[in-house]
Amino acid sequence: MSTAFKFENEIVQRSERAKSVEFHPTEPWILVSLHSGTVYIWNYQSQTTEKTFKVAESPVRSAKFIPSKRWVIVGSDDAFIRVYDYGTMEKIKEFQAHKDYIRCVGVHPTLPYVLSASDDAVIKLWDWEKDWECTQTFEGHSHYVMRVAFDPQDPNAFASASLDGAIKIWNVHSSAAKFTLDAHEKGLNFVDYFSRDDKHYLLSGSDDYTAKVWDDKGGSCVHTLEGHEHNVTAVCAHPELPIVITGSEDETLRIWDANSFGLKHSLKFGHGRIWDIAYQKGSRRTAVACDEGIAMVEIVC
Repeated sequence: MSTAFKFENEIVQRSERAKSVEFHPTEPWILVSLHSGTVYIWNYQSQTTEKTFKVAESPVRSAKFIPSKRWVIVGSDDAFIRVYDYGTMEKIKEFQAHKDYIRCVGVHPTLPYVLSASDDAVIKLWDWEKDWECTQTFEGHSHYVMRVAFDPQDPNAFASASLDGAIKIWNVHSSAAKFTLDAHEKGLNFVDYFSRDDKHYLLSGSDDYTAKVWDDKGGSCVHTLEGHEHNVTAVCAHPELPIVITGSEDETLRIWDANSFGLKHSLKFGHGRIWDIAYQKGSRRTAVACDEGIAMVEIVC
């Protein structure tokens, strides 16, 4: 039976171009990184800014919470990783991690690991319990590495997406990729995992204007999500609803059925291009990073 979706309680926080968004797991906070080099924590309940960190003069393309340590970690175009205590706003660590822009940082859900992905085509693994030692370097992509995602079912595995058009699957203990998917005709901007009915999938978003769903075991394409009119910049499967969400530089957010993969709804915020999407576990809140700030909506069936 067809499912209708509606959007309630849209809240907009205007700012410079937002490049990444993430919900805190327990606080009513959204972490936002900006093209201007600033990171801030926004309280969506009070609709006020809780904290602001001026990180660099160059864009910050990725910022993540490390809740177990009460930290925020950021990667910026000056090739540095910086870590802040979000309670005191003290800078905990700062170091040059790459030779070029850092596109993404990824935090392991249970281990003291952070991945960084860069325009130098290299991925690195950092261990904060070893004073942020780089414990592994992963080479094999031939273009900018845009995104990394840890596998929620295998603590030692992760996926990467690159503008070389490939998805690579890695083990954290090996510098060589386990396998490669020649995924799209043009560059990839995004990769993530999701599970549905005991099946495990990969999602990808590309400059060929499509998103794809992959069988993560056999590497076959299960479905292609077509309809965007520009680069697909973000893809995620909502954990509370049977939907896949895609965002694009065509300024639309599209909602797809996670079982049939048919298009259910298209929403245009009017806040410019979309750069990132985040959901909040245990709720129906979704945050979207746009050219003109962020929007948060509740998706209701």
